[in-house]
Amino acid sequence: MSDYDLLIKNVKVIGANAEPFHGDIAIKDQVIVSLGRNLVAESAQTVVDGKGKLAFPGAIDAHQHWGIYNELSEDTASESRASAQGGVTTGITYMRTGQYYLNQAGPYREFMPKVLNATEGRAHIDYTFHIAPMSKEHIAELPVLANDFGVTSFKIFMFYGGFGLHGASASQRDFLMLPEGENYDIAHFEAVMRGVQELREELPEYADEITLGLHCETAEIMRAYTQMVQDEGTLRGLEAYSAARPPHSEGLAITIASYLAHETKLPTINLLHLSSAKALEAAVLMAHTFPHVNFRREVTLGHLLASYNTAANIGGKVNPPLRSEADIESLWQHLAEGTIDWVVSDHACCSEEEKFGDGESRNDVFAAKSGFGGAEYLYPGLVGAGLKRGVSERRIAQLAAWNPAQRFGLTTKGDIAVGYDADIALVDPAQSTVIEPEDSVSSQEYTPFEGFTLEAAVTDTFLRGQHILKNGDVVGQPTGRYVARGPNAS
Repeated sequence: MSDYDLLIKNVKVIGANAEPFHGDIAIKDQVIVSLGRNLVAESAQTVVDGKGKLAFPGAIDAHQHWGIYNELSEDTASESRASAQGGVTTGITYMRTGQYYLNQAGPYREFMPKVLNATEGRAHIDYTFHIAPMSKEHIAELPVLANDFGVTSFKIFMFYGGFGLHGASASQRDFLMLPEGENYDIAHFEAVMRGVQELREELPEYADEITLGLHCETAEIMRAYTQMVQDEGTLRGLEAYSAARPPHSEGLAITIASYLAHETKLPTINLLHLSSAKALEAAVLMAHTFPHVNFRREVTLGHLLASYNTAANIGGKVNPPLRSEADIESLWQHLAEGTIDWVVSDHACCSEEEKFGDGESRNDVFAAKSGFGGAEYLYPGLVGAGLKRGVSERRIAQLAAWNPAQRFGLTTKGDIAVGYDADIALVDPAQSTVIEPEDSVSSQEYTPFEGFTLEAAVTDTFLRGQHILKNGDVVGQPTGRYVARGPNAS
């Protein structure tokens, strides 16, 4: 019998909690069992020569949206394959009731089995979910979500206070499918926070991983500025969209959310996809103002790489919007200083027809759908741009894998260390790639990154020791598993 199922030799091992070293990684029964130099190849059933590449822990992409525009089971298959291209081995996808996703309302005890059934056996990576409590009934169901479905992370979309997914909503109740007499507003956000804190008190052993993430934009500011931008008519495209959802809208929402966390005594707050210097200014200020709140700050690869000037097309419409070059520099500065905790893709696959529509509306940024894919570029973009800017390899491993694993209760993932799942991405920092949409296995036919050069490439990805990306090609059948957390963790 072989000592190892798989031996990855001749790599630079980039652990999240140890100094990098040149050596080998040995895997048995889907976990890492040994790290070292010159491990004996004859003891392995399969040997892979890493050819000196960087071996990073498989990325944990903590912000994806499977099923937002496409049928959930189809999206699970295609977008998990795209994730493997980017060195992602675990995706955490957002799910809620209302329009989009499953397009239905009702209790999560009935909704979640449908979600799990649609995704089972379809994913090429491991996956789990963040859930948004949209109604009073959902707040009451938080213990059910944690105990029965293994969900310990939740979300609030602050801008839904008067906006749909893409612009002003004619009827919030119709869009969110809310019960009569209920509103999705600041009072509801407070009630969600109190509910999440009660869940933390009910499950003290898991309190640190029971967290609430917030999409921080202010609906009233957005409504006023959208009208101003459209009335003035001097800005076009993505710059117009950024002006219509201005950075101080983020800052104000962050301030409101932070005070509500203080008021409700909820200390585990995640500020999601911060896009601007003003958003980071507010986030850092709130951390100093409320030191008892354990904030985590997230940015997306898209906001790190593309501005409203450099994105290839209005396919770069996303919420919050792509910002200026100065904002990009600010995000990178905060990342280097340690005030950013993880980097995500915010992957939301949308077909070209659905994204742009047709006829006169095709070039109207306000009519286009919001969101785009990008998980396939996560490690290539972060490693290529990060190393060039002086971000250390170990810091990249923490941003892509370790920090989200720790925050979201993925206790066997996020590092290359003995006893951890053998989730590994081999990255070649000497191989540059010019992004072309057809090179992605996502079902999305366009990308706002078209023509961008990434100064690194993922050549191989392993999920629990299984080769799921080999020499740049997705291989094998889907073997990804749903990862329950909290009391339901296996």
